[in-house]
Amino acid sequence: MKIATFNINGVNKRLDILLTWLGTAEPDVVCLQELKATDGQFPRAAIEAAGYGAVWRGQAAWNGVAILARDREPVLTRTGLPGDSSDTQSRYIEAAVNGILIASLYAPNGNPQPGPKFDYKLAWHLRFNQHAAALLETGVPVVLAGDYNVVPEPRDIYPTRSYDDNALVQPESRAAFRSLVDQGWLDALRKIHPKEELFTFWDYRRNRWQRDAGLRLDHILLSRKLRRRLTGAGIDREIRALEGSSDHAPVWVSMRD
Repeated sequence: MKIATFNINGVNKRLDILLTWLGTAEPDVVCLQELKATDGQFPRAAIEAAGYGAVWRGQAAWNGVAILARDREPVLTRTGLPGDSSDTQSRYIEAAVNGILIASLYAPNGNPQPGPKFDYKLAWHLRFNQHAAALLETGVPVVLAGDYNVVPEPRDIYPTRSYDDNALVQPESRAAFRSLVDQGWLDALRKIHPKEELFTFWDYRRNRWQRDAGLRLDHILLSRKLRRRLTGAGIDREIRALEGSSDHAPVWVSMRD
């Protein structure tokens, strides 16, 4: 079973790239972020024609998350992160696929910091961690996949001082991610590549892709029941190189059925 996450940065604008990648990579499950489309604008017909069922929660202009499943329909279980009924941003969705609970998440960026956007980021991560702990307690196999908007460690960013004030690398952001992993979740990409330089995002500005000036923002975490099933993980960097591509590359894991 192959599970992937991809911040598509506009699902309609980059639909051709998404469909090309689906056809070549053939993931069984895909978590998408930054749909930048309302529910009615989601390209359901094109995705179904590619062989994928889908559930999604859209939002005009920004945000939006989805879960795709090859040759089957995901069973929708949740369309928002619990803990704050006033939060209307489309950043979280859950569905059951082939006996596994899949979560697709798009965590807040948090910039500029300090300020209300950074406060929202930390509050969102706190709610997410609380929900993740509750999911672990159920004992069911769970995958938490998406754009966490956190650079976990200094080695997950190219050598630079330009991000020193950025919310993605602040001690509070990294502590939130570390607290999540410490619950018992497995950072699958790091498990398979413990010492390698790993980037999943390259900003469009300042030739960062051409210079390989990247960050690791996209993560797939596995619950305890899935640890022993993990067989591989990687980053489809070639997708980032395509003209008109997202500023993120797809990240994937493979597991024994």
